[in-house]
Amino acid sequence: MAADAAVSLGVVLAGVLVFYTGWQWLDPLVTLALAVVIAWGTWDLLRDSFQFAVQAVPEAINTDELRTYLALLPNVTMVHDLHVWGMSTTENALTVHLVCPSGHPGDEFLQKVAEDIEHQFHIHHTTIQIEVGNSPEECPLAPEHVV
Repeated sequence: MAADAAVSLGVVLAGVLVFYTGWQWLDPLVTLALAVVIAWGTWDLLRDSFQFAVQAVPEAINTDELRTYLALLPNVTMVHDLHVWGMSTTENALTVHLVCPSGHPGDEFLQKVAEDIEHQFHIHHTTIQIEVGNSPEECPLAPEHVV
């Protein structure tokens, strides 16, 4: 609110100066200066909004560490189709495929992994797809170049 008040004060002062001095060039100059100040003050918000719009991986999340954590889980032989994105400024989401040849590890395993991911990586919404790898064809989303 203070920034809005300062911008309004700047506009009023410029108007008063133009009125008393006749300096018409002052109005566009103050307008440009205030536009620069507003853009500078809101740059972080614009950057964060863009990151949400393109569903980019939040800066605080290291996907290499996350992938390593998942790959080292018991009975997991492959991790693929890993996606992490911000849902809001405070919540993140993850989807991933884990190949577990010994069969589905059960709900307790999935709950424990989701809790660990939330505590270690600050990802609150975790969706894990388990594959047993017994299909003659590889999952179409397994190659790294597939989004």
